[in-house]
Amino acid sequence: MTSRQRLKAIFLLSAAMTATGLARPAAAQAIDDTTTVERAGNTRPEANLANDRGILPENFALQHMQLLLKRPPATEAALESFIDSLHDEASPNFHQWLTAAAFGEKFGPAEADIAQVTAWLQSHGFIVNGVSDGRSMIDFSGTAAQVQQAFHTEMHRLSVRGVSHIANMSNPRVPQALAGLVEGVVSLNDFLPHPQYKPRPAYTVSEGGSNYYLVAPADLATIYNFNPEFSANISGQGQTIVVIEDTNIYSAADWTAFRKVFGLSTYTSGKLTQTHPAGKAACGNPGVSTYAVGEAELDMEWASAAAPSATIEVASCADSTTTFGGLLALQNLVNSKTPPAIVSISYGECEAVNGATQNAAYYSTYQQAVALGISVFVSAGDSGAAGCDADLRGYDYPAIYGVSVSGFASTPYNVAVGGTDFGDTYTNTNAKYWTSGNTKTYASAKSYMPEIPWNDSCASDLISLYLGYSTPYGSTGLCNSGFGSSFLALGGGSGGPSGCATGTPTVTGVVGGTCKGWAKPSWQSVLNNPNDKVRDLPDVALFAANGVWLHYYPYCLSDTAVGGAPCTGAPVNWPGAGGTSFASPIMAGVEALINQVHGKQGNPNPTLYKLASAEYGTKGVPDCYSTHGKSVSATCTFYDITLGDMDSACTGTHSCYRPSGSYGVLSTSDTVYKPAYKTGIGWDFATGIGTINVTNLVTNW
Repeated sequence: MTSRQRLKAIFLLSAAMTATGLARPAAAQAIDDTTTVERAGNTRPEANLANDRGILPENFALQHMQLLLKRPPATEAALESFIDSLHDEASPNFHQWLTAAAFGEKFGPAEADIAQVTAWLQSHGFIVNGVSDGRSMIDFSGTAAQVQQAFHTEMHRLSVRGVSHIANMSNPRVPQALAGLVEGVVSLNDFLPHPQYKPRPAYTVSEGGSNYYLVAPADLATIYNFNPEFSANISGQGQTIVVIEDTNIYSAADWTAFRKVFGLSTYTSGKLTQTHPAGKAACGNPGVSTYAVGEAELDMEWASAAAPSATIEVASCADSTTTFGGLLALQNLVNSKTPPAIVSISYGECEAVNGATQNAAYYSTYQQAVALGISVFVSAGDSGAAGCDADLRGYDYPAIYGVSVSGFASTPYNVAVGGTDFGDTYTNTNAKYWTSGNTKTYASAKSYMPEIPWNDSCASDLISLYLGYSTPYGSTGLCNSGFGSSFLALGGGSGGPSGCATGTPTVTGVVGGTCKGWAKPSWQSVLNNPNDKVRDLPDVALFAANGVWLHYYPYCLSDTAVGGAPCTGAPVNWPGAGGTSFASPIMAGVEALINQVHGKQGNPNPTLYKLASAEYGTKGVPDCYSTHGKSVSATCTFYDITLGDMDSACTGTHSCYRPSGSYGVLSTSDTVYKPAYKTGIGWDFATGIGTINVTNLVTNW
């Protein structure tokens, strides 16, 4: 920071700490509902003529919508400077975390402004259910007719791939007089984000029927060097990790069985709770959801694997008519009088589909969270760089929408956790890193082992070479071969630049038009992070593969109706999967160990990048390259993943290199092979700053 920038920050910070300076009414003019401003980027791509099944009845109830408030630019700049100071050891504000009420008082709209917005909602017949203590969100309920009258958009019923939905058919509008106060309605549709995990498939790259190498909690502890911390009685005592869910767990007995079988029950202070956090946002009991129960179970189990003495709190709310229950739960937690210190979220939706106001809602919620000292971990995604394809078509097809990232993970106020695989199968060194038998807790890993990006796709250079193809692309490449047809689906750790946090794409699901990404945070400065002026994902990575190179995670889900199995006998017969859904709660568990030693951290990214920059310098550290495997230096805090890519198969014309054949590979150029994305020295889009040596990370923090 230059002297001029530092002086400006001091003035902004001084203004921020003077409550009266930021609490003056901003909406002094009379509200005229005929003079409005469009809130662009807030119509689902599925809300089109082909899917339209007609307008909703006027009295159709829309319960517990969320109106996101906004700050004037000067107040927002002051808040950003204040958050920087909370993470600056040289500042008197270092780790002086706020309460939700203090946050609202210092950085929220004035009470008179909120009263004016509330009165406007009530004038249209809406019921105002409450205003968050942080003064960022108003919970309100009404009807389809009231939404049309107030926000000038019709609510319709849709049929999308055989499923009934509701959504607004045009961008909402707000009165010009309120434009400086109201960001917009967070969501006016019932499309839900997707859990970020992928079940273990039936295929492997092995042609000899090799056994899978199940990754047990004890293997995780060996590979990433948890054990010295555990031996020193640093295993999460006194810490709570909240996993945000859209469902109740199926059974607490599953968590107990997981811990017993894998030797975690010896950590007797570890416990499990399930809550529906109360607050100004409605939080009903969601029951057990078939689409998300597997997510909840693996989150609670693997967070406990990383911090076995911690309390794991499963926090869930029922979806309202138009709002994701996970956001309602998070809103209530960050506005509570006793907010948690660590949160993990394993759901996602790409920025260009999520909607500009919903993207802003996650930005705002995480921003308040870190000001309160909360560390937020979010899974980066499971579809390589093709984030929008997972939302608009699912995982079963090649990419057609180009490069995009999850709006849940792309804010500057969360740690985006990517995914790796182990490279021993590729180098034919399985026996070097795994014992032929298991311990009584099913451990078999001998040491740290080489890592590569998690990538199930035929677009992977490593899979192509391993199977005898010179390239993944072209008419003679793997993706266009008969064998390659088994590898066309999306599957791999996600990464890429934030591209459509605001604005509207010209082409559905394709970053472009008026789209812009979140600005690059000052802390995201490390060797080979690009000078692209936007937030880049992921920040850090951990093992997340689902079996393509023979490694995957087991978890206990005894609900056989959703693909589970009785959690008895060897865990090789339990459900198995991969995904950054595992990596995020595990990193949250690592944070519990850090917090146990060093206290609450707020946003961990400034420290993560500071440590990575110190390690990598200007050239990188060959002794920390993951390719060394068990010979890697014992002093590394981060393992630098330098081999492989997380590229995906594609068709069409959006970021797809296809010189010949039916299928190409996702590329940042249509005419030259620039895979999206390869690993490299230091930071890269495939694995961020790399994976971690837990003991060195805790020690060096």
